[in-house]
Amino acid sequence: MKKIIQFFICLFLLCYSSYAQQNPTFEFRGVWVASVLNTDFPSEKNLTTEQQKAEFIQLADLHKKNGMNALIVQVRPAADALYNSPYEPWSEYLTGTQGVAPNPYYDPLQFMIEETHKRGMEFHAWLNPYRAVFKIGESSIAANHITKTKPEWFLSYDGKKYFNPALQEVRDHFTKIVTDIITRYNVDGIHIDDYFYPYPDKKNSDFPDSKFYRESNTTLSKADWRRSNCDSIIFQLWRTINAQPRRVKFGISPFGVWRNITQDPYGSNTKAGINNFDDLYANIILWLKNGWMDYCVPQLYWERKHTLCDYDVLLDWWNRYTFGRHLYIGQAPYRAGTNKAWKDKEELPNQIKILRTCSATQGSVYFSSKSFNSNPNGWNDSLQNNYYNTPAIVPPMPWIDDVKPAEPLVISKNDNTFSITYKGKKQIKNYALFTGLNENAATLKQLILVNDIDEINVDELLKDKFTKLFIASVSVNNNISELVEIR
Repeated sequence: MKKIIQFFICLFLLCYSSYAQQNPTFEFRGVWVASVLNTDFPSEKNLTTEQQKAEFIQLADLHKKNGMNALIVQVRPAADALYNSPYEPWSEYLTGTQGVAPNPYYDPLQFMIEETHKRGMEFHAWLNPYRAVFKIGESSIAANHITKTKPEWFLSYDGKKYFNPALQEVRDHFTKIVTDIITRYNVDGIHIDDYFYPYPDKKNSDFPDSKFYRESNTTLSKADWRRSNCDSIIFQLWRTINAQPRRVKFGISPFGVWRNITQDPYGSNTKAGINNFDDLYANIILWLKNGWMDYCVPQLYWERKHTLCDYDVLLDWWNRYTFGRHLYIGQAPYRAGTNKAWKDKEELPNQIKILRTCSATQGSVYFSSKSFNSNPNGWNDSLQNNYYNTPAIVPPMPWIDDVKPAEPLVISKNDNTFSITYKGKKQIKNYALFTGLNENAATLKQLILVNDIDEINVDELLKDKFTKLFIASVSVNNNISELVEIR
């Protein structure tokens, strides 16, 4: 009988360990919310203030239900703003006319941050550094838009207007925008995407910056000069973010291929037609190596076993070149149903499973929000019932802050009910509830906002007599305290 009991205990521990590995305590689970062309939010121009608010609440509720813990929201799509900016006009994607504020007035960024934080999720402000006019001749352009007040800063290419990356004035303007957001809004991060120098047009025309290259009198090749211009804005932005009294995270989401192995011995075993280094002039590996960013989200929008850009190959490559920074993988639910591979309901789940085996990879970001509106391939169900059916804490960044918060104080009211208080000096944002046989074999069960907790009913959380209940404090930078046993 003793051996039978030992067998079942071992079996339970084995299953428990497997379950815990499948559902990690720390994992970034983000969603991109695009505003350009009204892709995700607002879904249409000219929605009323109340319609916009209701739409964002519905969006946030959906992603919370799916197990996400971060929203990455595009608040500066084209040198305009989804917030009350002193430097740039209101975005046309809010009201249909650039420069026109929502009426009745509200600040969408402030509202979105508050609603996101109410649901225990992080809010990362997504900005495009160089795009200024999305469609020349079609986009609404306000009289005070910077393309009109500083026309000498811009170059036209492929039907769009871009800030000239060669100009120091452009770098200063962008860092001013970022500083304004950090100092006036309670964002958790600043995020920029893959648009550095523009993607080549259909004719593969050269970006029209030859005049500025000649005037620079540099000894660098034009390609190296362009990369140097991008290096400069990233370094200046990194230095600016670090100089702020309130340190937020800085993340970049590059195109999925740095270089092919045929172009560089350190490149990935892929055959991509374009890449970050040679076509977008974004030397993302240099930025990671120098520590000029906190997290990287390469856009791996290909399927597993793709003939030119295999998801598994690229995942392994990026996992080997994080240089100690966080790596989250850009996932592509928007591709559901587009080919045979993406008609397979197991494609995305299998991608999640394989990335969880990579030692330096710590989560996913999904493009884009509206993809989940239709539950593509049943993936909402897969997340809710399996892969994200237990919560996860956003991974802490020890180079920002590695201090554990104080433990919560647990006060017994009766056999099943306990109250929780916190008397530590370090600010916290959550309490984390764990269940398990002991502290070393405990699974995160629930995250509760500090202001939302009054008391805990143990019977509602413990379904069997073999498990114990623990609680921990979670700091603003997602460090957790020692676990305190409740029962």
